[in-house]
Amino acid sequence: MTTLPAASPAAPPAADDTDDLARLAKGGRTNTLGFVIRLIARIPFLVIATRLYGAEALGRFASALVLIEIIALVCSLGEKRGLAQRLSEGAGEDRGAETNLVYDGILLALGYSAVAAGVLLVFPEPMFPNGMNSAWDIWLVATIPAFAVTEILLAAQAYRFDIATTVRARAIIEPWTISIGAGVFFTLPATRESGLALAYIVSIFAALLTTAWPFLRTYGLPRGWQPRPRAMAAMAARAFPLVGADAIERGTRLLDIFILGLFAPPQAVGIYYAAQQIASLPQKLKTSFEPILSPVITKNLRTGNMAAIAAQVRQVGFWIIAVQLGIALMLGVPGEAVMGLWGPDYVAGTAALALLLAAEVAASMAVVSESVLVYIARKRNLAISVAIIGLQAGLTIALIEAADRLGLGNGFEAAGAAGALMVALAVSSLVKALLLKRLLGAPVSNWRWALVHAAAPAVVVGYAFTWAPEWAELVLGIPAVLGVYALVVWRRGFGEDDKVLFRKQVVPDPATDLA
Repeated sequence: MTTLPAASPAAPPAADDTDDLARLAKGGRTNTLGFVIRLIARIPFLVIATRLYGAEALGRFASALVLIEIIALVCSLGEKRGLAQRLSEGAGEDRGAETNLVYDGILLALGYSAVAAGVLLVFPEPMFPNGMNSAWDIWLVATIPAFAVTEILLAAQAYRFDIATTVRARAIIEPWTISIGAGVFFTLPATRESGLALAYIVSIFAALLTTAWPFLRTYGLPRGWQPRPRAMAAMAARAFPLVGADAIERGTRLLDIFILGLFAPPQAVGIYYAAQQIASLPQKLKTSFEPILSPVITKNLRTGNMAAIAAQVRQVGFWIIAVQLGIALMLGVPGEAVMGLWGPDYVAGTAALALLLAAEVAASMAVVSESVLVYIARKRNLAISVAIIGLQAGLTIALIEAADRLGLGNGFEAAGAAGALMVALAVSSLVKALLLKRLLGAPVSNWRWALVHAAAPAVVVGYAFTWAPEWAELVLGIPAVLGVYALVVWRRGFGEDDKVLFRKQVVPDPATDLA
């Protein structure tokens, strides 16, 4: 009988695990910076869209985007997460083979996108439940292939741990282009009514060009590549669970707008969309971790290191929920003043804003769990997602109808849709975290009571500023809320591993570190 040597009780983490933490931390820092830039860049668009175009035009534009973004996401074939696995399994160190695999995905996405765009050109009614702002709105379908290809190119760059391209495309070029475009098109009489749609089209293609240049420098053109119909058909079939998960995850953020477009006037949709654009910023922060997390997860799956995956889920999950809760408090406590920036009509959306921000905090565990479940339990993850979106749809319709029957107005209809989303995402987080815990055999929860300790004084400070003039609530109150929260959560919630997110040098240097 062979006796195994006893393990050291204080064994240091493996070098690979430390490298993974370094990559996750670097990606986290880059994405946090991207969030701040996106927040600044999104404000001009909201001001222009709400003040110049009005809630009714904004509502029609928002209703049209629902179908466009869902279809574009489906046409990307789940490559945001699936590409990392395909590259890990199929190419190895052969850069030429990696390049050809990416082009397989691009060609397939273009094929699906062309069919989808053609169908919508012939049958555009589902895009416009409340009518069109102008005849130019129909050309929103042109963004479907551009959006799908951009997703694949960004996933390919993320596989090489290039997150800076995502930040440039999604946080700088895209939002600033739509903001500038919306303003320019409004000043031209010929494009005034179609300004929102035209600005969106230009922004999507600008993001595509911004992404294509670094992609070509990294991967280049295909070499010895030719379409392989059977292999591409197999790839599409394998991608189905990923496509479903991506579409449903995004659909939970768009279904409420679609239902509002069917059951509520365009003004209610416009108010909700304005609130959602603010609340979706922390959601962008959360999902932007996925590209950098996917390569790390697929690597550990190949080696069967489930404990490392659970640790990474806990670590990234806590980073996300800690930042998101701070953002929710920063924007939600002075919510009335924030919504008032877009005009007096939008103050009715304050409750919707608060519920949407809470929904994003509740969703953090679901998104991080799903980053692993799509690889190890695709069908079960998809089944849970389908059930959750069904729950959301039922709650949304019930709450909107109740608000309508009671005559409570557009603000309450918007709040009903937001409340349904919050409940659905909270249930999704709970169920998916429990499933992942069982599959990995290790805890995955991102919750720590220090978050409550940090949130309590921040709420008190924020509430005190609501008695001040609106300008003071925004200029002084928002930084005060964020500062108090950050100070407490840093001291009470962040351990040494958590603080790695804010350090540039996270990997020990063997030349200088002799420990």
